[in-house]
Amino acid sequence: MTKKNHDADVAFIQALAELLRENDLTELQVKRDYGADDSLNVRVSRHLQQAPASVQVAAPAAASAPAAAPAPAEASDDPADHPGAVTSPMVGTVYMQAEPGAASFITVGASVAEGDTLLIVEAMKTMNHIPAPRAGTVKRILVEDGAAVEFGTPLVIVE
Repeated sequence: MTKKNHDADVAFIQALAELLRENDLTELQVKRDYGADDSLNVRVSRHLQQAPASVQVAAPAAASAPAAAPAPAEASDDPADHPGAVTSPMVGTVYMQAEPGAASFITVGASVAEGDTLLIVEAMKTMNHIPAPRAGTVKRILVEDGAAVEFGTPLVIVE
């Protein structure tokens, strides 16, 4: 990527962040294709509790499987405060299925038993199965397949 493209990409990301603030949005995701082997994937998101927007840039030509759409959230409810929230025990990358093309471990509305695998968080090339802490129904899936998560990030709501 040339310096000119880099400057244009930085301006593009700044414009997305401004669009996020102006329209009171929580997330935008855009993919720009520059050629067969050159693309830019940008996801700009913010938490309503935190003022600064965070930016994640994926590696070029990164393939991502479609993820289950999260249920609509009310503006006042913070998933991290929900009593049924299952949070990430580590920093890593979320995978919703055991391997590409396989069925997802969970879907919204699915019943799970205590100990069932909800998803996988990959950290340092180790696949860590995240178990259901209790039996219940999956009410919301708060992350997308392939998303980067931090320690304590809410992943799923099980009631």
